[in-house]
Amino acid sequence: MTDTLSSAQARRIALAAQGFTRARPATVAARHLHRAMERLGVLQIDSVNVFARSHYMPFFSRLGAYDPALLDRVFLSRTTHYVEYLAHEATFIPVDDWPLWRFRMDRFRARWGEGSWAAENARTLQWVQDELRVRGPLRPADLRADAPRERGTWWDWDDVKLALEHLWRTGDVAISGRKGFERTYALAEQVIPDAVLAREIPRADAIRELVRRAARSSGVATQADLSDYYRIRDRGAVTQSIADLVDEGELLPVRVRGWERGGRPIAAWRHRDAVLPRRVDAAAILTPFDPVVWFRDRALRAFDLDYRIEIYVPAEKRRYGYYSLPVLVGDRIVARMDLKADRATSTLQVQSAWWEPQADPSADIAAIAPQVALAAVWQGLENVSVSGWGTAAPALHAALASTDASVRRHVHLRESVA
Repeated sequence: MTDTLSSAQARRIALAAQGFTRARPATVAARHLHRAMERLGVLQIDSVNVFARSHYMPFFSRLGAYDPALLDRVFLSRTTHYVEYLAHEATFIPVDDWPLWRFRMDRFRARWGEGSWAAENARTLQWVQDELRVRGPLRPADLRADAPRERGTWWDWDDVKLALEHLWRTGDVAISGRKGFERTYALAEQVIPDAVLAREIPRADAIRELVRRAARSSGVATQADLSDYYRIRDRGAVTQSIADLVDEGELLPVRVRGWERGGRPIAAWRHRDAVLPRRVDAAAILTPFDPVVWFRDRALRAFDLDYRIEIYVPAEKRRYGYYSLPVLVGDRIVARMDLKADRATSTLQVQSAWWEPQADPSADIAAIAPQVALAAVWQGLENVSVSGWGTAAPALHAALASTDASVRRHVHLRESVA
C-alpha cells in the first residue's frame, strides 16, 4: 500500500531529517557538529567567501552562531574524523567512508587509460607520488619550490596540479588538511587508517549503502533525489538499490501530492525512520549548497524555489544578486538575500532581499530579522546595512530597526535603504 503525503508534510519530513526540528544549543561544541554531520552525510566545500564559505553555513543554519575555528579544528586538523572526496561535488566525508567511494575512484582510473592525459603524463604522476612518499604531506607550493626543471621539457607546473587532482580522484592521494583554503596533499596511506584503507566494499553494496543514507538524510525522496545526493549516475544500480531497500522494509513507497511530471505522480519513497513533525518552527539562512536545496529540481518541486547562482551572470543582468542565500521560515523558503561581509567597515551588507511567492511578508519578517542580526554576530561584524534593492528590503530594514533590544545591542543598523 502506498501512503499519500501532502506537499507540506513532505517538506516537514525533509526538514526534520536534516535537523531543522532540533533546538539550537546554547553553546556549540564539537559533538554538535558531529551529530549534524551524521544527518547531513556530506558537507559540500565551496571557495566563494563573499559572506561565509559554504561549508561553514549548514552548521550555522542548524545550530546558530558558533566559532568557525571549531569547524577548522574538527574538519581540518591532522587528527580529524573527516577527509575530502567527490561525494557530491568536493565534500567532507567521514574518513571511515573512504572504502565506499572505491567504485568512483576505480571509475576515474578506468577513464584515464591508454591515450589519456594520465597515460601521457606518467612521469609527472610518479614524481608527485615519490615526493609525497619521501617528504610527507605537501602543499602544491611546496612541490612548486622543488620543481625538477633541469629534467627537461616534460616539466609543467599545470601538469603537476593536474596530477595531484588526478591522484586524489583515483584515491592514491588524499587531502590531509588545509592552510587557509589551500589544500595539503598526502599519499592515501599517510591519511587513511590502514584498517579503513584495506576494507573492500563491492560496488553494488556501496551504491546500496549510499542510496540508503541518501534516503535517511532526505526523509522522503524521488529516485532523482536519491541519485543526486551522492551524484550516482548509474540509474540501473540506483533502481536496484531502491528495490532491495523496499524489500528489506527500509524504504516505504509514498505518493506526494504535487510531485508530478506531465500530470502524473512521481514515484517517491519515505525512509522508515523518517519523522513527520506536526510543525517546523525553524528560521534559517541557507547556503545554496545546503542539502535542503542543492538539487535544484527538488528545491523547485518541494519548496517552490526556482534558484540559479548568478555569480557568472553580468552584474547588470542579475535578478537577485551575486550570491543570494535562501531563507527558511517554518517549512517554507520565503525569501532570498544577497549578503556580503565587509570586513573593512565591520558591516554585514544586505545587498538585496527578495520575497518568494509563498512568503507571508507581514508574518515572516519577524522571524527573518533576528537571523540577519545573528549572521552579523556570527561573522564578528558590528553593523548591518540594508540596500533598497529587492521586494523584501524595506520590510527587513524596518524590522531590524524595531527589533528587540537583545538583538540591537549586538549590531548597529546603518541607514542605507534608498
